[in-house]
Amino acid sequence: MTNQRDDEETLVKRRTLLTTTGGVLLGSALATGTAHADTLVRVEPGSDFGPWEGWGTSLAWWANVFGDRDDFADAFFTLGDVAYGGRTLPGLGLTIARYNLGACSWNSVAGESMVASPNIPRYKQIEGFWQDWRNEDPNSSAWNWTVDARQRGALTRAVRRGAQAELFSNSPMWWMCLNHNPSGAADGGNNLQSWNYRQFATYLATTARRARDTWGVPFAAVEPFNEPSSTWWRADGTQEGCHIDAGVQAQVLGHLRAELDRLGLSGTPISASDETSYDLARTTWASFSASTRALVDQVNVHGYQGASGRRDLLYQDVSSAGKKLWNSETGQNDASGLTLATNLFLDFRWLHPTAWCYWQVMDPSPGWAMIAYDPATLQPGAVQTKYYVYAQFTRHIRPGMHILGTNAGNTVAAYDPAARRLVLVAVNPGQAQTLTFDLSQFGQAAGGTGGQVSRWSTLTSGNGDRYTHRADLRISNKTVSVPFAAGEIQTLAVDNVTE
Repeated sequence: MTNQRDDEETLVKRRTLLTTTGGVLLGSALATGTAHADTLVRVEPGSDFGPWEGWGTSLAWWANVFGDRDDFADAFFTLGDVAYGGRTLPGLGLTIARYNLGACSWNSVAGESMVASPNIPRYKQIEGFWQDWRNEDPNSSAWNWTVDARQRGALTRAVRRGAQAELFSNSPMWWMCLNHNPSGAADGGNNLQSWNYRQFATYLATTARRARDTWGVPFAAVEPFNEPSSTWWRADGTQEGCHIDAGVQAQVLGHLRAELDRLGLSGTPISASDETSYDLARTTWASFSASTRALVDQVNVHGYQGASGRRDLLYQDVSSAGKKLWNSETGQNDASGLTLATNLFLDFRWLHPTAWCYWQVMDPSPGWAMIAYDPATLQPGAVQTKYYVYAQFTRHIRPGMHILGTNAGNTVAAYDPAARRLVLVAVNPGQAQTLTFDLSQFGQAAGGTGGQVSRWSTLTSGNGDRYTHRADLRISNKTVSVPFAAGEIQTLAVDNVTE
């Protein structure tokens, strides 16, 4: 399998893998669920994939630039209306913030210092806390807890607004790397020194303890890796990264569990391995022994395989092992948000994660961003249509709601039994059509007063609705019909629904 790269900036994080045989089958499911004629979508309350945990974003690297701004914290981590750039944004209401533990520092230790890639911009260099290997005491001068202030600021702002946090690492500290370069080895091979496996785990666990005790942030999970089996982490790369093969991962995971327990964090789960694709995640998981799998509480995977890959088989592997499954990072070079939506529906239909995180809500590339910024001046810029597409999901499918099955690949259903509310999010990537939603399998589906159903819509063309609310639909005989323009995504909220 090879990788296609859109441009030099997408060398590492942003990739679209060529379609595999399994991916063709999965990718075609969305088209099957959205015929070009009017379509009947049946919601199936008997297919319950459990409670939803939430939506999120990684904080690196945008938070290294804008982490001290309350308006962005409000826009991303609350459901309020937020003033920005002369307009009012609907808060995304994200409930997961992924904190990137830094690997860089500019000090010298015993005559040795960090080797930096010539291609990494400064805002992607995250300064780390353990800056001198000669002392493991976190209260000594070998550790500098004042660095990375902006990203820590974004983290604490998110947590104060109700988010949970996950700790992850793009690379070990530079001095733990064989070539002292936290962007990777020259050949893309293993770059974590064997004599630092435990020290790497100590660094992660000590930071988690410090975050709990001093920052007021109890990490919900610790993830020591980021796309570790991939070989594009090279010394001339554009960001921090480190290849760590599956055998080394297993050793690090053992050390991490021991270090977390030693520091009084025995209740802190471990997540792994944040592989770049569904298929590679299966390969890594299959390589782990039973004892290594027992160390992992949650399997994280990235969604960069797009419409390809055997999501269904990964779900089977993980669920049969009794583990949680998150899509912990994904992104697309498509400012319209249509690719985000179609890939998300594939995840809901086949992967069944309990949480889903976008990589960078703010990015210099408009195609990847929800809110863009200038990489030269680091000034924030335009809100992309993708922001409003993400809002269609994040504002309505809330933590605790149950994800239900449907007969269509273009619709996700979420049910709140306490509020007796059913949420439907659907996309129409093809020509205009009417979708009729069949709720006949519910005991009751009455809607609001007079059968009223609220809806919100976004046109991915960018011309027209941007999360526009209407209350112009009525449910009748447990069905509701909704006209969809080409490339439109809509969210429906149906009240007074019982199973």
